[in-house]
Amino acid sequence: MMVILNPFGIPSERPRPSLLPVKQPPTIVKQSLKDYIVDPRDNIIIECEAKGNPVPMFSWRRNGKFFNVGKDPRVTMRKRSGTLEISFRSGGRPEDYEGEYQCFASNDFGTALTNKILLRVSKSPLWPKEVLEPVVVTEGSPLVLSCNPPPGLPPPLTFWMNSNMMSIAQDRRVSMGLNGDLYFSNVLAKDSQTDYSCNARFLFTHTIQQKNPYTLKVQTSRKVTETPPAFLSPTGTDSSMMVLRGEKLQLECIASGVPTPSIKWFKKGGDLNQKVKLENYNKTLQIDSVSEEDAGEYMCMANNQIGSIRHSIYVQVKAAPYWLDKPSNLVLAPNENGRLVCRTNGNPKPDIQWLVNGEPIGSSLPNPSREVVGDTIIFRSVQTGSSAVYQCNASNQHGYLLANAFVSILDMAPRMLGPKNQLIKVIENNRTFLDCPFFGSPLPELRWFKNGQGSGLDGGHYRVYINGTLEIKRALAEDQGTYTCVASNILGKEENQVRLEVKEPTRIVRAPEHQSAIRGTMARFDCRVKSDASLPITVTWLKDDKPLSLGWRLKKDEDSLSIPSVNEGDEGVYTCTVKTEIDQDTASARLTVTQTSKSSSNPTALRSADRPDPPTDLELSDPAASSIRLTWIPGDDHNSPVTRFVVQFEEDHWERGKWQNLSSYPGDLNSVVLQLSPFINYQFRVLAVNSVGQSRPSRPSQRYQTSPAPPDTIPSDLKGWGTNKNNMEISWEPLLDTERNGPNLKYLVWWRRKDTGEDWSNVTTEKTKHIVQDTETYVPYEIKLQAKNDIGPGPESNIITGYSGEDKPTAPPTDLRVFKPESTKVSIHWTPVDPSTVQGEFKEYRVYYWREASMVKGLHVNKEKKTKGFYSTVAQPTGILTDLHPYSHYRMFMVVANTRYEGPPSNHVEFYTKEGVPDVPTSLKIVQRSTDYIRLEWEKPVEPNGILIGYTLKYQTVNGSQVGRMVIESFLPNVTSYKLRLPDRALRYKFYLAARTQVGAGEVLAVESPHFTNEGKSPPRVLNTRLCGRAHKHTLTPTDDSSSTTVPPPPPPPPTTASTAISTSTTTPPTPATMITTTTPTATTSTTTAAPTAATPVVVTSTKRADKNVVIWNLTVEPNSNYANVSWNHNFPGGSSEFQLEFTLDSNGSMSSVPVKQPPIKLAGLIEGAKYRLRVYSSEYHSISSKVVTFETSTAYIKDHVDIATQGWFIGLMCAIALIILILLIVCFIKRSRGGKYPVRDKKDLPLEGVDQKGEDGSFDYHSDEDNKPLQGSQNSLDGGVKESDDSLVDYGEGGDGQFNEDGSFIGQYTVKKDKDETEGNESSEATSPVNAIYSLA
Repeated sequence: MMVILNPFGIPSERPRPSLLPVKQPPTIVKQSLKDYIVDPRDNIIIECEAKGNPVPMFSWRRNGKFFNVGKDPRVTMRKRSGTLEISFRSGGRPEDYEGEYQCFASNDFGTALTNKILLRVSKSPLWPKEVLEPVVVTEGSPLVLSCNPPPGLPPPLTFWMNSNMMSIAQDRRVSMGLNGDLYFSNVLAKDSQTDYSCNARFLFTHTIQQKNPYTLKVQTSRKVTETPPAFLSPTGTDSSMMVLRGEKLQLECIASGVPTPSIKWFKKGGDLNQKVKLENYNKTLQIDSVSEEDAGEYMCMANNQIGSIRHSIYVQVKAAPYWLDKPSNLVLAPNENGRLVCRTNGNPKPDIQWLVNGEPIGSSLPNPSREVVGDTIIFRSVQTGSSAVYQCNASNQHGYLLANAFVSILDMAPRMLGPKNQLIKVIENNRTFLDCPFFGSPLPELRWFKNGQGSGLDGGHYRVYINGTLEIKRALAEDQGTYTCVASNILGKEENQVRLEVKEPTRIVRAPEHQSAIRGTMARFDCRVKSDASLPITVTWLKDDKPLSLGWRLKKDEDSLSIPSVNEGDEGVYTCTVKTEIDQDTASARLTVTQTSKSSSNPTALRSADRPDPPTDLELSDPAASSIRLTWIPGDDHNSPVTRFVVQFEEDHWERGKWQNLSSYPGDLNSVVLQLSPFINYQFRVLAVNSVGQSRPSRPSQRYQTSPAPPDTIPSDLKGWGTNKNNMEISWEPLLDTERNGPNLKYLVWWRRKDTGEDWSNVTTEKTKHIVQDTETYVPYEIKLQAKNDIGPGPESNIITGYSGEDKPTAPPTDLRVFKPESTKVSIHWTPVDPSTVQGEFKEYRVYYWREASMVKGLHVNKEKKTKGFYSTVAQPTGILTDLHPYSHYRMFMVVANTRYEGPPSNHVEFYTKEGVPDVPTSLKIVQRSTDYIRLEWEKPVEPNGILIGYTLKYQTVNGSQVGRMVIESFLPNVTSYKLRLPDRALRYKFYLAARTQVGAGEVLAVESPHFTNEGKSPPRVLNTRLCGRAHKHTLTPTDDSSSTTVPPPPPPPPTTASTAISTSTTTPPTPATMITTTTPTATTSTTTAAPTAATPVVVTSTKRADKNVVIWNLTVEPNSNYANVSWNHNFPGGSSEFQLEFTLDSNGSMSSVPVKQPPIKLAGLIEGAKYRLRVYSSEYHSISSKVVTFETSTAYIKDHVDIATQGWFIGLMCAIALIILILLIVCFIKRSRGGKYPVRDKKDLPLEGVDQKGEDGSFDYHSDEDNKPLQGSQNSLDGGVKESDDSLVDYGEGGDGQFNEDGSFIGQYTVKKDKDETEGNESSEATSPVNAIYSLA
């Protein structure tokens, strides 16, 4: 089979062309069954179709003799086919054509044969006329009502029913035997009936014949005598049975007795296996597909309270021939070798006979290149002209097998069979198949290329099938391009191209929504679409699944549908469908139309709408086989019209009392024809629906029983797969109870080996699966399914392909070897296994590899095994192992894997990777800083990846965003420190360190020097953390009392970090208190140090296996503008755990990880208004981690990153400015007081009294009252207010003329104002004098 694409980019299957453009012997592609039973009412058609080039000629044999088709006027042969059609329109009897037929298809290269087809005419004889006397029996006695159906071809199915066409109820006491008789273990009074009728159904004529009914009369007695069990069937103490392998075994034991006996089954020498099914109340033992191990002695035991009895049945299993290895067609080039194998088994052992072109091989012409060895024909150095069709016939007394296999000798360069330069359009993210059918002899090798570049496409994202099809597992935009398939053999090569275009999916991004509109208003449904710009789209609207007619009223634009002036006829479900040439999308919404009714008595008052009343007076009429008319009277709609009626049903057989929706009808109908299912006792009720809601259900109708009928539904989800290496489980979804359509639902399952032409095997079961036993390992089967009941069979399902079970691959890949080892990858080559040894669906070649050791002395490595799969079906497969450690010793081996098992390992291979660049140094720290020098120390990388030859240190001065000239220093591998002399103690440096091997320098670790103001303090602890490829430094300085932890965030570009010092309480007294701070060139941080500690570098420890019960949970973050409080819960041992705080800045993806102790932690120096992601994990067990938490800091005012408030020059400048301002204020106030604005007093320190007293001569007397003296600087007012100053002079003195001194000062400013109260508004001059305020300040 070849895989092709339909217009939607979905794979489908098609057969290869029936006639290739090359010479080919005949192949039988269709033939009738071996045992062919026909309906005498129809024409007889005996099928025989074959393909080949030249077109085959056909001939027939009947009963072993040549059948001259042209001499019989009733027999015709179809054109270009060997199918016979026998017509009886002009008379004749079908029985005259019964016999054994065989078809021969021949061309210049050979002859192929069909099976011998035994043609028989179906017979359905009438029941013999008989008069049945009433059966009279005493209560408690056993009884057998015989059926004895007329012999038919094929035999009829029997079942018992009464006159009401209802099945006779069966149980442990009453049941039907395998021969059709009705058995009563004991008769009860309730068994008295007049209509026990046996029915025989003939499959081919689709007729049911009914035997005259029995009348059973039971004579009752006061006491029924108890009796021991006795067998009604079978009789005697033992019996025997022979059954063929693969057929159904049915053993039966039916016993009489009072009380009713129970039946138990045993097998001598062992227990009943899982294949055994007990049916018919344990009276029948059934094995659906018998195998040799089912032979033996079976015993049934019947027992009741009175006694027990046994019966032995000896089962013998024989077998007609069955295939172990069926011969298949061979296409060979001249001088090639090949073989045909015909391997079968059976009981007795089958005889193998070889034929060539339909004649015994012994009587054919000698062929020196051919040798027959038992069940195998071996061909050596075949020559042109020896093409033929070979037949293998395997037979014994129980049957035969016949298989055709041609040997075609061809010498042909590759040919492409598909269309040239095909354009395939697919939707993004879909599984895609590109077809490239090809042919050639010898068999060509096929490879795919993309855009004419690179090596062949196979493995990973791609998969190449043996038929040439390329699968792209998930088509992405980058997969678009031109794909070339190239087929080549020793005679040449041929290529074809396929252009693949990957399109965006078509989607409705704004779908229509359900809405309710008032009658007369406008309704609008949205349908906004997003699709690939290169694909034209078509938007169509449906109403209630029917095309919507867009007339003058309805308007459709690009994104919507508008319905003006809606009315009741517009109600329904509107569907928007968007289509392109390769995909589509749909969305639906319902429109409900409501209306408001005005009261006739009061036009302005609106009556409220409500749910409708339930319908009444349900009536059934016009009964038919599968329908009936239901009529009802609608209830009150309560001011909202009924939009639809819902009809529900209840049946009393499967789910009594459960009401289910049957159908829905428009609100203007009240009489409908209901379509019903067969064999159901219906009862109906109706509900009304309006815009408000649904009514209560109506009262139920009377019941109506439909007649039984064959099933009309095909069971769904049919599939076949193997559960072990020698079986195939066929399963399906059962029919619903309402789909049974009649009594005794069963399933008829067919299966046969695919592409073998063998007969169908079948079984009938009541279960929902069937297991085919004794299959070959992983072979394809054709499967079909049909449901049937006592009335007849239903439609057949489509034929699907299933597979028997997989087994472990038997052969390992060989000659595994490596090529071109590099530092981190290596190419591998191997010899593939024979596909037949995979014994399942080939999945991949799986490589197991592990790091055995590092070639760096003393370096311990993790020897954990890793795997990588390679999918390849080419003759010389290759692959690449990546992500290896440089300078290491590796071991590996390979296995082949199917979807269930792995095969044996290949040869073990050792290889060594080359040197690479080293990892980043473990640490880089500034361990000492003075006014004259800086001392650096570092540690070698954890993974040197080779022999270290030294270190490269680069450094430069930094000042904000400005950097100085880069200086480079080189060191030997044993040097791990460096001392830098400082020309200026205010300079800051940034250092970059990398280790080197012969290959080159590795990853760089960077650190910045601290500010010079930190001189003299204890050496800080330096934490080097990797952040987006750069190193960032965090210092920990011990403090006296509390553990204050400040964790710096990743710096945004450009990298500037504010100085922070934040405390966090911790409850671990033994742990030294620390403070983590980040520094900048101009930041100064004061720290009191209780006990200086030596600098301790952080060492990365190896990961240990974590305790499964230790976890981190409840990570919470409380963000502020530039910091966040972080806490979490854990159950690590107290005081012995450390954690890593990892946080990432969303804006640029920069990440930092810093070790911390116990929670809570204050995370400082964050960027205001920025979003972060944060998690906490164990420093010792990296796999134990909290969930990731996302948080965002709040915005705040912008502040300088450099704190200049503590700088001396800044303080001096501020003091000078304040002094100048003070002097200017003094001068200003003096000048204004001289201008008459303020009083001049000799005693500035004494406050004035609250009111100035006036003397007899009209002058003011200045004195103070100690009792009423206000506090200095205070203000008093009678009305609690402050008297504002007036610039007008008119309010003061007599008549408004102001008096001035010689110096121009105003001396009348304290004269009482006219028309003012004497107690109003006087203030202390001390309080209002700026001069006094300045003096006070000074």
